[in-house]
Amino acid sequence: MPQAPDRFSQLGELAANWQQLVQSQIAQAAHRPSDIQIPDPRSVQRAFEALWRVVLERPEPMLQAQWAFWQSYAELAQASWRHFWFGEDLPNTPVVDKRFKDELWVSNQVFAFVKEAYLLASRHLQEGVAGVDGLDDKTTQQVAFYTRQFVDALAPTNFLATNPAAIKATLESGGENLIRGFGHLLDDLHRNGGRLMPRMTDLDAFKPGENIAITPGKVVYENALMQLIQYAPTTEKVHKVPLLIVPPWINKFYILDLKPKNSLIAWLVGQGYTVFVISWVNPDASLRDKGFENYMLEGPLAALDAIEAATGEKAVNAAAYCIGGTLLSATLAYMATGRDKRYPAKRIASATLFTTMLDFSAPGELGVFIDEAQIAGIEAYMDEHGVLEGHQMAGVFNLLRENDLIWSFVVNNYLLGREPMPFDLLYWNCDSTRMPAAMHGFYLRKMYLENALVRPGGVTLNGVPIDLRLIDTPAYFISAREDHIAPWTSTYAGARLFGGKVRFVLGGSGHIAGIVNPPAANKYGYATNPDLPTTPDAWLAGSTAHEGSWWVDWDQWLTPYRGKPVAARQPGEGGLAAIEDAPGRYVKARISAAAEP
Repeated sequence: MPQAPDRFSQLGELAANWQQLVQSQIAQAAHRPSDIQIPDPRSVQRAFEALWRVVLERPEPMLQAQWAFWQSYAELAQASWRHFWFGEDLPNTPVVDKRFKDELWVSNQVFAFVKEAYLLASRHLQEGVAGVDGLDDKTTQQVAFYTRQFVDALAPTNFLATNPAAIKATLESGGENLIRGFGHLLDDLHRNGGRLMPRMTDLDAFKPGENIAITPGKVVYENALMQLIQYAPTTEKVHKVPLLIVPPWINKFYILDLKPKNSLIAWLVGQGYTVFVISWVNPDASLRDKGFENYMLEGPLAALDAIEAATGEKAVNAAAYCIGGTLLSATLAYMATGRDKRYPAKRIASATLFTTMLDFSAPGELGVFIDEAQIAGIEAYMDEHGVLEGHQMAGVFNLLRENDLIWSFVVNNYLLGREPMPFDLLYWNCDSTRMPAAMHGFYLRKMYLENALVRPGGVTLNGVPIDLRLIDTPAYFISAREDHIAPWTSTYAGARLFGGKVRFVLGGSGHIAGIVNPPAANKYGYATNPDLPTTPDAWLAGSTAHEGSWWVDWDQWLTPYRGKPVAARQPGEGGLAAIEDAPGRYVKARISAAAEP
């Protein structure tokens, strides 16, 4: 009772804050530029309209699925009745699902029934739409994806009345968790300009250059699109041929330098490489006309010239990640034509591609967002605003792992009233970047929609038609078995497009953990196969499993291409003066979500 006035005071303050937030959002709405929703609600509508047209034409499979559901539900209800009256065990679906880890989902008969009923309905809904024949592959994929989003959003864990952990927290704290949760909701809405985006981590816990991205180095070159970082050596001798890393410009390069114990950059420096890394700018509308070829000319090609000026070396070993790998591959194909005499193919001694797609015919769940109507809508938005905003890109990737990246934080932050834990990886995940209109429109249309990169001459860069088959640079492809962004079966298809010697390696885990896998962790393992048979299944069947990290295998593979030992090179002491300390100012530029459209 003594705490009640405090709670009333807190509720009154929250109500006032809510009223102020609503009024401010209404006032700002008249001046806020138009936004775009991804996925486009019209795409969802079209997919389910197609589904129901097929169902109405041939209703038998759906009726059979519904009958099977009601039979299963009746069996569950009967089992629950016997459990209540006679103490018989209630069926417990064996699921590896973190949402239902609280023991009350098993021990309490009400919550056990709620869980089983939800899982039953969820399974039947998804199997029901998957069993409909007559839809094209694209619509089938979209319907399955949207149905999964629907059933995950309606999980009992997402609601106070059906979440035992939230109920316990409410009873034990006298409702303080809900007051804190409502405060978190208001903070998120205010910070994100009225958009509901739950905070994933403590956004004040990390700062690049202070407790993440701390490997010592200097920015030695910069242009409108990137800064080039040269890292300080930690060995007396270094390999003669420098190593250039081309990261993706979706998010930021420091995923490869989060902390010393898992930093690929620091590990490479320790292995005696002179490491250069491109740090892409976080573009605004002033860079709207920078296209994919600008990223090539002002990215890896400009870096080659800068590295030559800094070290005297014309050739580098190049490594690239995700879309950075797509850019590096296109750059290799451009150089292979011999049309640009400044950049002969031999200037890249070897190429390593992390989770890189070149054949986009099967892009996994990202394909849900790729069709003419949706891309046209994105292009129209970018034509108006000059960029695709960071929150729009982040929302797409979050939907690929909706339970981990959306609903878990709804429960933790709003229902349980907890602060999200400081986590460097999630901080990086939230450190989103914009996409310039010209580049992103080209990338979506030419790569994802048209799959033009696989065709000889399908893509033209700087006036030169390119062909991946002309690439004879030795190449190392590393993919991840559980990658949901660049499925390994698709990256394997791209590896077979190169005309030179290719080594394909398959690591464990996903798009991030499969790459950021230091040897000291001794996790996941990897598989190798010296051959490149026609299908990924054949490659996997003939592969050999290895324990540990693929980093060691890659280092060994690089041996013939890295040159003899030479004296260590200090950043800023070669032909290029140091501009500023690593990680540089480009990577520190954060998007203010409230300021986005």
